[in-house]
Amino acid sequence: MLELKNITKVFNPGTVNEKVALDNVSLTLEDGDFVTVIGGNGAGKSTMLNAISGVWKPDEGQILIDGADVTQMPEYKRARFLGRVFQDPMMGTAAGMGIDENLALASRRGKRRGLGWGITKAEREHYRELLAPLGLGLEDRLSTKVGLLSGGQRQAVTLLMASMQQPRLLLLDEHTAALDPKTAAKVLSLSDQIIEANGLTALMVTHNMHDAITHGNRLIMMHNGGIILDISGEEKKKLTVEQLLAQFSKVSGEAFANDRALLG
Repeated sequence: MLELKNITKVFNPGTVNEKVALDNVSLTLEDGDFVTVIGGNGAGKSTMLNAISGVWKPDEGQILIDGADVTQMPEYKRARFLGRVFQDPMMGTAAGMGIDENLALASRRGKRRGLGWGITKAEREHYRELLAPLGLGLEDRLSTKVGLLSGGQRQAVTLLMASMQQPRLLLLDEHTAALDPKTAAKVLSLSDQIIEANGLTALMVTHNMHDAITHGNRLIMMHNGGIILDISGEEKKKLTVEQLLAQFSKVSGEAFANDRALLG
């Protein structure tokens, strides 16, 4: 479903501020994979997601989504392949519009639109059915402006919006980092439900090692712009934070240092 072939990205090349953000990165995700990505500051996690989504074009290498070469495809065209949820709960939705209007925008993305805008009774009922399993009471607040929701409620709506069109790939970019622990756990549980129910392929960047181990069927760790660990199957299920830190030190030759990382 996703293939990164020898992706390299250098910022400010030839200057004193030159930074190799991605160093010959190769990665393959099979259909239905849910891969978590962990790493220290500047490891290349968000740069990799930005390369996949088209925010940055790689200096070298190739990106394929579901067999289609999107390496030179602009971000707006690439959007039909992707769903993305950002760290900031204020991104990904229109704050001044109702929950139903935001969901309508997501459901009509990429479709031919006429002059009419109205949301039908059938559409509203469908949105209620989508929202009810979240257990947040949002199905009874369809006309509420999204900007008035809590961070967790807003991320839940954004998750629904990102998955409504059955994207080839769902990108979760530290989407719980701005939430309190209880709300973050709820949003992660919702993420698991939505990914499993829709059979999505997903890539989740997180700074929480415990979450990286607990969620998904595969874990990769990045360091200095490269992938240094790739753990899946039974090995991942039995993995502990201590073992992950030990493996990082063994492979990288240094201790894991990140002032934002949460170990448990």
